[in-house]
Amino acid sequence: MTNRICEVLGIQYPIIQGPMSWLTNAELVAAVSNAGGLGILGPNAGQTELTTDPIETAERMRREIKKVRELTDKPFGVTLIGSNGEFSSVFTLKILDVVVEEKVPVVLINSFGKDGHYGVEQGLLEPCKKHGIKMIVRSLQPSIADARKCEEQGASVYVATGFDEGGTMPGVAIGTFSIVPMIRDAIKMPLAVAGGICDARTVRAAFALGAEAVFCGTVFLAVKESPCAQNVKELIVKSTAEDLSLFRAPIDYYRSLPTAISPQLVENDLNLPAEEAKQANGKAMGGVGGMRLGMLLGDLEHGYVSVGNGVSLIHEVKSVKEVVDELMVDYK
Repeated sequence: MTNRICEVLGIQYPIIQGPMSWLTNAELVAAVSNAGGLGILGPNAGQTELTTDPIETAERMRREIKKVRELTDKPFGVTLIGSNGEFSSVFTLKILDVVVEEKVPVVLINSFGKDGHYGVEQGLLEPCKKHGIKMIVRSLQPSIADARKCEEQGASVYVATGFDEGGTMPGVAIGTFSIVPMIRDAIKMPLAVAGGICDARTVRAAFALGAEAVFCGTVFLAVKESPCAQNVKELIVKSTAEDLSLFRAPIDYYRSLPTAISPQLVENDLNLPAEEAKQANGKAMGGVGGMRLGMLLGDLEHGYVSVGNGVSLIHEVKSVKEVVDELMVDYK
């Protein structure tokens, strides 16, 4: 099939793997790229311990990039975290320096799209354009205004994220299969969709509504190559969306499968004003540190397990190639 996203990213199939914070590494990313999709190194790819040093953060990413290159000659990407304002963080700029030096072909820019700050901030936009780096933009608050700004700026792909996703969820509760046609009708640039895409049926639905690629996170957690803890993979396989708890947390909402702390997170949401609930839950979750505990280390007493509504469609631990082949069965 002719597909603009495949062409611009240099990939075989229109599937992009989500960054998932702690839950990517070179092995997973290379496996996705080797299977025909686009693998993406997340912010803490390949790591087990957090560092607060921006230079060390960037050098860790450099090492993981080199590992990917040892495992694949296919295109892959690196995540850049945008800021809720005009200025890029020093952590992000150091990683961008490494991306340029290592000639990584694609970046996933996580932008905020909030409070009038739409599109890609200049500190990331100009260097990427100067060095010919393809920009996939995924806003934490996807909107028509944000998508149009990204199109105006010359981004390569815009990701419309529906409320069915896992991880840091949008503040506006527009479902995946409502947001796709809304954004599609507003822009002409290539459009990918995230949120609840975990089998061939949901891929077909996404394309029928106007998406040109799917952006998948949860389905790549319960794969053999994932660094996700084995007990978490088993929990994902036996769970459905009915098991998920939804609660307010920074930036707006989160979901978790049952862990020891999830009842308190729900209780805070029910009993506290919205902003107080976000702050209380952010503290109880330990930010993304709680994802590291729960999902990377398998500590279900102190961490959380964030997945999207598509978890209902995952029934066994498979290889990345098996997952990609099943999702892309119509495009082979």
